[in-house]
Amino acid sequence: MAVLMAGNPVPGIIGGPVSGFIMHTLGGLAGHAGWQWLFIIEAMPAVILGVVIWFFLDDRVADATWINEDEKRLIAREISEDTAVSTHGSVKAVFTSGHVWLLCLILFGIVMGSYTIGFWQPTIINGSGVSHPFIIGLLTIIPYTVALVSMILVGRNADRTRQRKLHVIVPVLVTACGVSLCAFSGASLIPAMTGLTLATAGVITALPMFWALPTSFLSGAGAAAGIALVNSTGNLAGFVGPTILGWLKTQTHSLSSGLYVVAGSLVLSALLVALFIPARIVDR
Repeated sequence: MAVLMAGNPVPGIIGGPVSGFIMHTLGGLAGHAGWQWLFIIEAMPAVILGVVIWFFLDDRVADATWINEDEKRLIAREISEDTAVSTHGSVKAVFTSGHVWLLCLILFGIVMGSYTIGFWQPTIINGSGVSHPFIIGLLTIIPYTVALVSMILVGRNADRTRQRKLHVIVPVLVTACGVSLCAFSGASLIPAMTGLTLATAGVITALPMFWALPTSFLSGAGAAAGIALVNSTGNLAGFVGPTILGWLKTQTHSLSSGLYVVAGSLVLSALLVALFIPARIVDR
């Protein structure tokens, strides 16, 4: 899961400097602002990949042409074994499961931290005294590089120890500490970058660790419905988080109060995992 979701920090490593370059050099070209060129240019890979995926990915293991027959049999066997031991195999069971709704709430708090970093990282760096867009983009390489290494190493350790809960709780609490440090750092660059690095590495590591939880007890149609429900509900924080931070920044003329709110939501998510998620999630 961590390897799959490495697609999260890698664009951060590459995209930061590229975004800064676009903002700095293309502003005013053809009558468009730098942020408009940023949206246009950085949307192109997604459009292209959307077309590629339509022709490349297959709906069923049996239809896949990019794996051999032995691999198909192995995957089919593992899917069958997962279905046999999982407890939520129907859509109805998913929507009536307390654990599923609990996971929605936990993910909501984590995503609050994720979107805070994604939206406000350049503003936090700018507030520490760095104003040049390209330099801000270069500085974002540091948190995302640390995050890439962290998520792979923590993911490997989670598989080795099978301690899923602990590998969610610790990164979430690290994120809360990093966000709080950003709020406390003011105009000091080193504390701000330290906080951003902790927060980015923590939240990017926490997300793949979290997704090991629902996939451990959802199967069949229930897996599709459950993951969709948890993901869509949790990602509502992508609207709530930036909106709260923007409103508080307007009211207080500082990001600090909003960052403390986000840190609190992260601590709440960690507590919910610690108190209510059993080592093996099975509804009786």
